[in-house]
Amino acid sequence: MSLVKNLAGALALALLTGFGTVPAAAVGAYSAQTTSPGDPNTFNPEELVNSGHQFFGGISRGLALAVQEAVRRWGEPNGYILGQEASGAFFGGLRYGEGNLFTRNAGQRRIFWQGPSLGFDVGGDGARTMMLVYNMPSVNALFRRFPGIDGSAYLIGGFGVTAVGSDEMVVVPIRSGLGWRLGVNLGYLKFTPEPTWNPF
Repeated sequence: MSLVKNLAGALALALLTGFGTVPAAAVGAYSAQTTSPGDPNTFNPEELVNSGHQFFGGISRGLALAVQEAVRRWGEPNGYILGQEASGAFFGGLRYGEGNLFTRNAGQRRIFWQGPSLGFDVGGDGARTMMLVYNMPSVNALFRRFPGIDGSAYLIGGFGVTAVGSDEMVVVPIRSGLGWRLGVNLGYLKFTPEPTWNPF
């Protein structure tokens, strides 16, 4: 699927409600093949929220809302990533992150991601991140570029939700950010099995 087709399927900004935060979300409209609830290879919302609650700490209400919205739009993921990332932008930007990928059939694996962005986007933020992964045929299939549109309004803290896609695979990052970041950008995430400073 071309970059143009991927970007045409993305929405701009959509708000999610959080508790005691100032959240904003840019939720993409990629059409994932939704999975049936109870599929043994997927993770249900309760499992995702429980796992995320241990990782994010005491902000579980906002996380639950973000996970529910993602599952409503794309179904149950067959993988998810818990990690941390940092990014900064002055119209052009960079993002770097690392974490652990969890799957039913391949267990747990360390993973890294990077990516450039371009747009009306200024500021910097650090975030704990949960990424829901859909239609992943194998772990190695994740090691590619996932283009999309991202929107941020992290003034104090909150959750942001985006979607990036490549072919049939969709990755939905749910970020709890700290810092100052405002804008909309166009870019991609590139996943790698080893860390690298090269975002391209």
